[in-house]
Amino acid sequence: MVITDARAPDNPVAWANDAFLAATGYGADEIVGRNCRMLQGPATDRATVERIRGAIRSAEPISVELLNYRKDGTAFWNAMTITPVRDAEGVAFFYAAQADMTHVHQLELIMRGTNDHLERLVDARTQDLSAALEQKTALLHEVDHRVKNNLQVISSLMLLKARRTPEGEARDALQSMAERIGALSTAHRMLYSEGDCTHFNLGEFAAEFLADMNAGLDPDRRRVEADVEPIAVAAAMAAPLALLIHELTANALQHAFPDEREGRVSIAARRTESGMHLTIRDDGIGLAAAPPNPAGFGRNLVEMVVRQMRGTIAWSDAEPGTTVEIDIPIRGAS
Repeated sequence: MVITDARAPDNPVAWANDAFLAATGYGADEIVGRNCRMLQGPATDRATVERIRGAIRSAEPISVELLNYRKDGTAFWNAMTITPVRDAEGVAFFYAAQADMTHVHQLELIMRGTNDHLERLVDARTQDLSAALEQKTALLHEVDHRVKNNLQVISSLMLLKARRTPEGEARDALQSMAERIGALSTAHRMLYSEGDCTHFNLGEFAAEFLADMNAGLDPDRRRVEADVEPIAVAAAMAAPLALLIHELTANALQHAFPDEREGRVSIAARRTESGMHLTIRDDGIGLAAAPPNPAGFGRNLVEMVVRQMRGTIAWSDAEPGTTVEIDIPIRGAS
């Protein structure tokens, strides 16, 4: 604590307690009679000094922090509250209560340095993770690209073999397998072209699949239509869904319209609370009227894929045609 004489020239120190003397390193005889500016030094903030002078001129209380210097030249942060003390004639003294806040500023510097260090570590770790993610994404894209190419090669080889095979069950089987592999290739092509290779957009796949299927049909007689929402599913579901949709659509085109009968096949998919609901419907002859096919395994394949995805499937006569209703759970569905 310090008391200065407001009525003496230059507002000198009139009294200082032992705590002030210990904090500054001065003796009482070195302090009393001198202005407190003696504690200022090269790094003392001049703007704060002017604020103090202005408060003293206007006899108003003020609280500030100022960098001061001890007798030995070491700096310390001085937090002070200066209050005018009045008597009947006006301001007689100024009373200053002071505290050494150096440790607080040192702690702030340490914390700032620690925060800067942590931010640098976080930035470096984030960059490492981003680089690792980019590498993983590039690897997954490359895998999908190579799988797509390999599947296309296999499909082409099977189609070539089918063309050289006499008409009959063997040829039909080779062509069917080639088409199934083609559907899987389309799924991997979609994954390769997606920015997020961890998800598969069912709506975009349906559009690609629709174009491929209708390219080989007479539009005046048969047509495949689709109303599929842009449902994002995990990449692991891409191949099963592609195979499922292809198998049901191809089976409908092959068996629902015998004797060059005209017809339509529709594919619909929408989000549900637990996943998605898929419907494949045709206006053909129906399940009961379809001739048995001992060599076929399309229905068994479809049911196996649905079980693999933990879904449920129901077959029914639509009068006319056949309807297949499938519910598939999707993790994180809303």
